[in-house]
Amino acid sequence: MALILNLETATTNCSVSLAKDGEVVAIKEHDTPNYSHSEQLHVFIEEVLKEAGIDRHALDAVAVSKGPGSYTGLRIGVSAAKGLCFALDLPLISVPTLKSMAAQVEGAEVDFIVPMLDARRMEVYATIFDKHLQEVRATKAEIIDGDSFHEYLSTGKVLLVGSGAEKCIGEIAHENVVFNTEIVPSSRDMGKLSFKKFKASDFENVAYFEPYYLKDFMVQRKKS
Repeated sequence: MALILNLETATTNCSVSLAKDGEVVAIKEHDTPNYSHSEQLHVFIEEVLKEAGIDRHALDAVAVSKGPGSYTGLRIGVSAAKGLCFALDLPLISVPTLKSMAAQVEGAEVDFIVPMLDARRMEVYATIFDKHLQEVRATKAEIIDGDSFHEYLSTGKVLLVGSGAEKCIGEIAHENVVFNTEIVPSSRDMGKLSFKKFKASDFENVAYFEPYYLKDFMVQRKKS
């Protein structure tokens, strides 16, 4: 039996779940544009453990959403995960944020699943998976235009999911495109992915692991 605490802070959704052998037994999350992760994350961890009746010393691993996503959100999640791993001598598991999004629509009657996050202006972070959640194109930051994902749309039905998919509506006009803009990263969908890594002993180096930011952090300065 494996009890894994899953932390998702890559976007506006602050989400914590406890999974037993890949099945979620308790979850607490709140999606707000105010990015309240610093105030809520540790509270949610305690509430999830209490709801499940599990002492933190009974945990077998901690999993964290690795990105891409919000620079600050990712740092908060990874810092909390590392702190727990150091304190409890637990292995650290990283789960690609976009893959956990794709997992929410696994089984959809499409040929490709493209989870994407808004990266400001017309740019998105996107990965491409087949319908079996096998990655067919690595994650990258890209500008959306009328030719985006053309090579995949020309060969089969493509499902675009997440906040980045909103930018594609009106830009991508093709009979094979399908949109689902309601999908957000959630720890609910990390359970099976983190358990698979746990069984394979696919762990991160707790001391040196860093989130997958994809792009350098840019400081926004106010105009004088």
